[in-house]
Amino acid sequence: MSTNSGDSFPDNPTVELTTWGVGPWQGDLPSGSESAKYDEELLKHGDTRNVVDKYRYWSMEAIVADLDSNRHNFHVAIENWQHDLNIGSIVRTANAFLAKQVHIIGNKRWNRRGAMVTDRYQHILHHPTVEEFVEWSKTANAGKEMPIIAIDNVPGCKQLETYKLPETCVLLFGQEGPGLSDAAIAASRDVVEITQYGSTRSINASAAAAITMHQWIMQHS
Repeated sequence: MSTNSGDSFPDNPTVELTTWGVGPWQGDLPSGSESAKYDEELLKHGDTRNVVDKYRYWSMEAIVADLDSNRHNFHVAIENWQHDLNIGSIVRTANAFLAKQVHIIGNKRWNRRGAMVTDRYQHILHHPTVEEFVEWSKTANAGKEMPIIAIDNVPGCKQLETYKLPETCVLLFGQEGPGLSDAAIAASRDVVEITQYGSTRSINASAAAAITMHQWIMQHS
């Protein structure tokens, strides 16, 4: 895919030529060293997975390895005390923006429906408590502390639109309704909110996560 001169963004970063997948491989089968990344069953029967065209017919392991070589330096963490249905959508967005890892804090089980199977291509870690998540963060940045940036609309928070997100950080999101726990907010370096202009008190948790991840991309990608 070509890029504009002097611009790191693709000409058309979202186009997929085969929205509904592809049938069996046509022509000679891949050979040589490149053939190792392909899945024999997909070559034989076709590929209808939710992946971009670049990864058609690739094995899941090959896709993950390729993603790992290009992942961004932000992590995504989500509190999960009530089996929030938004978590799957947040995981899917983390995949779209190539987050380094996804962290589930609280209940280990979460609703994967909204993830559209993208969780298979992410590294997902579980932390039973906020305290254990904080302990992880203390050495997560190559042995140094990784800053936790909370996203919520509580008194005293900073505005996302003017806030400089750290290049290496973990973006922490709460649940729909209650938002982040007091412990999560207390553990964060900063609490950031998305400016709103209508009558609603808050926006959907997965929408807030998407906006925040894209803001990181705009600042650092």
